[in-house]
Order: sequence, then structure tokens, then C-alpha cells
Amino acid sequence: MPDFSEMADKAKDFAGSHDQQSDEALDKAESFADDKTGNKYDSQLQSGEDKVEGYLGVEDQDQQGQQQ
Repeated sequence: MPDFSEMADKAKDFAGSHDQQSDEALDKAESFADDKTGNKYDSQLQSGEDKVEGYLGVEDQDQQGQQQ
């Protein structure tokens, strides 16, 4: 079985050094899934995006702009 912890570590390293790109990719993925489900699971998808951003250490550029 593949070692997913190594892959997760690489994803964290990439996300940490490419905050904006990672946030944009997660936003697009959340938006795509939201469109495909007819906005039925919007809050769950947003919650999932937030958890992934927290796990990867990515700052949400949308929320950062709202806090300023």
C-alpha cells in the first residue's frame, strides 16, 4: 500500500510555499462541487474547504480580505 503520509507532507510543503495558488485551487474545487450538486451542500463543502486549508496551512484569501 502506498505511503500517503509522504504525499500529504509534499502537499503541505507545496501549499505552504504557494498560498495563493493553493487557495484558488481549493476555491475552484469547492465551486465546481457546489455547481454539480446544485448548491445543495454548500455549507458542507465550505466546511470541507476550510478544514483542508487548515490542514495544509493555507490562508483563505477570501476571508483574509474580509478581515482587513
